Amino acid sequence: MPASTPNITTTTLSPAMAFVAGRVLLPFACGYFMSYLFRSVNAVIAPNLQRDLGIGAGDLGTLTAAYFVTFSLFQLPLGILLDRFGPRRVQAGLLLFAALGAVIFAVGSGLTHLVIGRALVGLGVAGGLMSAMKAIALWLPKERWALANGVFMTAGGLGALAATLPVELALEHYHWTALFWGLAALTVCASAAIFFVVPERERAVAPAPVSLATQLRECGQFLADRRFWHIAPVSMMGMASGMSIQGLWAAPYLRDVGGLDRPATAQVLFLVAAALTAGFTLTGLAADRLQRRGFPMNRTMVWGVALYAVVLAVLASGWTPTNPLLWIAFGILSNTTALAYPILSGQFTPEQAGRVNTLLNGVVFGFTFFAQAGMGWLIGLWPRDAAGNYPVAAYQWTFGLALVLLLLALGWYLKPQRQS
Repeated sequence: MPASTPNITTTTLSPAMAFVAGRVLLPFACGYFMSYLFRSVNAVIAPNLQRDLGIGAGDLGTLTAAYFVTFSLFQLPLGILLDRFGPRRVQAGLLLFAALGAVIFAVGSGLTHLVIGRALVGLGVAGGLMSAMKAIALWLPKERWALANGVFMTAGGLGALAATLPVELALEHYHWTALFWGLAALTVCASAAIFFVVPERERAVAPAPVSLATQLRECGQFLADRRFWHIAPVSMMGMASGMSIQGLWAAPYLRDVGGLDRPATAQVLFLVAAALTAGFTLTGLAADRLQRRGFPMNRTMVWGVALYAVVLAVLASGWTPTNPLLWIAFGILSNTTALAYPILSGQFTPEQAGRVNTLLNGVVFGFTFFAQAGMGWLIGLWPRDAAGNYPVAAYQWTFGLALVLLLLALGWYLKPQRQS
């Protein structure tokens, strides 16, 4: 570490904090911005993909969800790499895979090529959040972690915002393949910013990294722990349904059920992304404030999930499908089950918390692949009309099934745990 690097030990705003914000958090935020942009962009370009590739809802869902397969599978080796090489080098290298995936997506001539490109993108952005959390833990005192995490995650919401109206406006002038060339270039810039701007931290490289065999054995123990599976289902169903709808199926729903055209759909998606961005901060602030007043975080999550279930029920009913307040509530409340991460980590030792959260992250994103792809195949069971739209019943059954599974998962979480 260079001698000029400031010592980060103070808990007050200072030049040292400004250094961390500008030289550490901001470059990593650029990578997380790209992660969410890639995750959400297919919601807007879905009609273009269906037109150019001649695919239905099932293939569209599988194509878009390929992102989550590699994202999920890489969570375990990601933790080992972060401990061994540090977040700066790992995240900068991974983003180059995302850029390559974007290029393959742009030049691909068929569905298979696009699935490969999308999967590479998922691999490349798999460290967007966890690498930043590692960097925050290395550079900031523990009492600043919650604030830094909340502020940092706002960058993801901004990426989701960028994937709505700005993408729709770009499509008015450029083909979607040109858009992905641009995304590839931006991803390379984010990689370069992390590699060349973020300074190395002496503690970033572990002197004795945990072996893969040990890591796998410990993860097996976590997977056998009933505390993990007490909360994992509600987190999986809440986040998977939210990401699947926000990242893809909200746009076809607004078109087929709400009767909106593309510009109007993009405006609603922008509203959802704005609410999602606000929700990252609001959920954390609400949980923190309520907890300091004696209201446990797990109870806050339960009430948030219950309200989210109401929103999902309204969407499934097809009643007021374009109501802005409904979509604002969806954007804010779909974040609620993210509280499962601090709730779960609080039940393990500090040395175990990071690995448990990474494992939960992998399980959640792995399940999201099945949720997003499964929604597509379920919607595709209904025939399209002459205009290429699916009937309202297709979305009622699909969103209704997501609601039922969410309520079952919530019921499982509310069931008292059997003591060991």
